Amino acid sequence: MDIIHTKEAFLEGQLLLIDKPLTWTSFQVVNKMRWAIRKEFDIKKIKVGHAGTLDPLATGLMLICTGRMTKQIAQFMGMHKTYTGSFRLGATTPSYDLETSVSDPKPTDHITAKMLEEVRTGFLGNIQQKPPLYAAIKKDGKRLYTLARAGKTTEIPSREVQITNFELTETNVPDVSFSVSCSKGTYIRSLAHDFGQKLGCGAHLTSLKRTAIGSYPLSAALTLDAFLHSLEAKS
Repeated sequence: MDIIHTKEAFLEGQLLLIDKPLTWTSFQVVNKMRWAIRKEFDIKKIKVGHAGTLDPLATGLMLICTGRMTKQIAQFMGMHKTYTGSFRLGATTPSYDLETSVSDPKPTDHITAKMLEEVRTGFLGNIQQKPPLYAAIKKDGKRLYTLARAGKTTEIPSREVQITNFELTETNVPDVSFSVSCSKGTYIRSLAHDFGQKLGCGAHLTSLKRTAIGSYPLSAALTLDAFLHSLEAKS
């Protein structure tokens, strides 16, 4: 990824491909980059935003826009996204991933390769999906995860998303690895949860990496540390 390390370039607008580190929120990544750019070039104010949230327990590609490039965020957010990851059958969690404790264990001995394939194909195409209770989207002005962490439940309407590709790359029940390509607004945590519901045993996401957004690959991204070091190197 080519970065122009000048004050004018960051203000005019750059698209930065960043590999989000594990446990960081998308908000923290943006804040850290904004602070570093402001400090390095002595800028009082600069717009920095991301084109799609990644959960704290997910890693992978984020598109970060600076300056006037932030006007194109909606365009980048509309692009299809590709992920790899894994989920575990036989138990659920309130957050649909490992942010919350595993509960309601159920047996998985009855699950066959044929059952997994039938469920997999059922998720291809346009499907109805409910976001997790622990999600960054807002309802009545409040983030869903804020309500969920306060012990409050709320009714979330389902919405249509598109799964263009969904492959089970390795199955060692109860653990299943996958790759998926999908439209904007798709929650992979919900996909894992719903997969387990279809099998009658429950499931939760155990790892997730975003490998592409549109034509932008993770392989072209810098780690957050590498970006910060690149700024320091230009001092």
